[in-house]
Amino acid sequence: MEEKNKKGKPISWFWKWFLNNQVVTALLVVLLLLVIVFLFTKVSYLFEPVWQFLAIVGLPIILAGILYYLMNPVVDYLEKKKIPRIYSIIGLFVVVVALIVWGIVVIVPKIQEQSVSFASNFPQYVDTIDDKLTEILRDPLFNQFREQLETAGDKIINSAGDLIKNLSKTTVQSVGSIVGAVATVIVAIMTMPFILFYLLKDGRQLAPYFVKFLPTRMRKPTLKVLGEMNDQVSSYIRGQLTVAFAVAIMFIIGFSIIGLEYSVTLGIVAGFLNLIPYLGSFLAMIPAIFLGIVAGPLMLVKVIIVFIVEQTIEGRLISPLVLGNQLAIHPVTILLVLLTSGKLFGIVGVILGIPVYAAAKVIITHIFEWYTTISSLYEDEPIEAPKKE
Repeated sequence: MEEKNKKGKPISWFWKWFLNNQVVTALLVVLLLLVIVFLFTKVSYLFEPVWQFLAIVGLPIILAGILYYLMNPVVDYLEKKKIPRIYSIIGLFVVVVALIVWGIVVIVPKIQEQSVSFASNFPQYVDTIDDKLTEILRDPLFNQFREQLETAGDKIINSAGDLIKNLSKTTVQSVGSIVGAVATVIVAIMTMPFILFYLLKDGRQLAPYFVKFLPTRMRKPTLKVLGEMNDQVSSYIRGQLTVAFAVAIMFIIGFSIIGLEYSVTLGIVAGFLNLIPYLGSFLAMIPAIFLGIVAGPLMLVKVIIVFIVEQTIEGRLISPLVLGNQLAIHPVTILLVLLTSGKLFGIVGVILGIPVYAAAKVIITHIFEWYTTISSLYEDEPIEAPKKE
């Protein structure tokens, strides 16, 4: 029997399969979005001033945002204890400045001393490792592989030499870029405290203020999405920085106990690299293993033991306690996000890729839930029991 609309006219196949088909409608929406993106790429020069503005204000805003997520819980706690918010913020600023001064006076000279010592002794370390490799290759067990290993070693040494030469040339040629980057960092450090102050003071009013410009029906769902995004990002940033600090302390203590050189510098580097999930600690172990090989087999074993102990404490105690399963992101997904964001945006993408992905996941999840409610594509159909013959 032929289907008819409300006016009694027959429904055409074009209306049934295209105009009134939700899958086709969704595909058309995606197509329109892609067309819009394509058009924006053709007029990207119009947005050049916007990108330049974001490049200037982006760094201080990111730094202020990170410190905001660290300091805001303390300010909120003190406010609940009847301490005025403005006094709590000023007190925290005084504490942070005191810690920075302490770090400049105590930690920075130690790092500078160890870095200069490592750079001056690096050629000697390379010669020591080369001698040990040569001694190993003289063993009769490696006779059949000696030529291939020597060739590979020569290639590695030559590549390292070429890399150092290229870096020196690039450094000389890029003095202007380095000066520009330093100027940008200085401007960011000078403006960041003011942004941070007003974020801590009035940060809770930002979301309601911007939501006022939206239609009334969209305000409550938007506030809910913004709240979930804020929870995800804040949990990740606070947790990751806490874990990184703990990792730095553990490596400093561990390397100091076993007597490894440059323990403070190696521990601080490990803490910073731990901001890269899953890969940071392994990257931080490369210089430690290098120094362990130079110091001898016993020191190498001690370094590996320190690494195993650190990974056990971090993986079994600190990370589950601090981070938990708040992001609910599979490790494979995290690695894919790191690789993609690192390829597209460099070290900034590696550090910020996971929180950006977590925020985007919240938005996409809510969009999908909204789509399932307005469409009939995901309705549960009653399952009939099989008839008995």
